[in-house]
Amino acid sequence: MPEISRFFGIVIKMYFDDHPPPHFHAEYGEYRAVIDIHTLVAIGGYLPPRALGMVVEWTS
Repeated sequence: MPEISRFFGIVIKMYFDDHPPPHFHAEYGEYRAVIDIHTLVAIGGYLPPRALGMVVEWTS
């Protein structure tokens, strides 16, 4: 999966032609989450609240 960003130990990855809805993958240590691009809600997996907040901030 192509890595598109890395910051504060968080890795953001995205497949080009993945299944709907549009989303990206975020990894932080042993945690993994799938984030909906439109709503910025974790639709799968889990990230600690602080890491999820940094991911949401990264999207802006």
